[in-house]
Amino acid sequence: MIETPRIALLGCGHWGKNLARNLHDLGALALVCDPAEAGRAAATGIAPGVVTESEFNVALQSGDIDAVAIATPAKTHFELAAAVLNSGKDVFVEKPLALQANEGVELSQLAGARGRILMVGHLLEYHPAVLRLRELIDSGELGDVNYIYSNRLNFGKVRTEENALWSFAPHDVAVILRLFGELPAEVTCTGGSYLTPGLADVTVSSLGFKSGRRAHIFVSWLNPFKEQKLVVMGERRMAVFNDVAEDKLVVHDQRVDFEDAMPVLQKNGHQSISLSGDVYP
Repeated sequence: MIETPRIALLGCGHWGKNLARNLHDLGALALVCDPAEAGRAAATGIAPGVVTESEFNVALQSGDIDAVAIATPAKTHFELAAAVLNSGKDVFVEKPLALQANEGVELSQLAGARGRILMVGHLLEYHPAVLRLRELIDSGELGDVNYIYSNRLNFGKVRTEENALWSFAPHDVAVILRLFGELPAEVTCTGGSYLTPGLADVTVSSLGFKSGRRAHIFVSWLNPFKEQKLVVMGERRMAVFNDVAEDKLVVHDQRVDFEDAMPVLQKNGHQSISLSGDVYP
């Protein structure tokens, strides 16, 4: 029988509360470190009896802790993750892994050198709709997939440390790369700063792949309504993953055929795809 690891959580704020709840349900939450009294109080409410501390170093120095989950502000992720790896423990880091590409590479290399696990919290990769979408693509149900676009829009939560790209788009980047199974050959991104100088509130990213596939990602926290939608355009069918709809995954039997060199639209309705497992957050 595999022994349940003892995990320390750094940060029990807006998102850390979700990690605390799940780790507690798994019987793995051994310690919560948060400099804020409100964070420690939240941890006690979620996991009665859990040990709480105000200093992060307690988790790093403890010989009883096997791994650490980091849910602190994005600007602290690199430094804390490096400290955890150097302490000889595995680490789970909420997205974004770091705010500079070279820092992410450094963490990956450090984990390899230490022989430790480094995992980023790309939770959408495990969403039942995304798992089912991967099955549809792998089985050829959609035909060759040529293009994906995603919109992740809302009014808030406005950040003052990382921009909308770093805060919102990692979800979509992770899913798109997983669905395509390849890394982009070219990436461009444009954005606009309207609230905090030098910090983009709206960005549009374009990804090009050697296979000829393309993807676009539109993120904003200055949108009048919430939208979390990813559209996959296949040669035979098209699929829509709408995370704010009741029917989260819908396949549209639509394509374009050519008759005498003229494009003919084929529209044969749509089908909601049943999902197994829990749909979260």
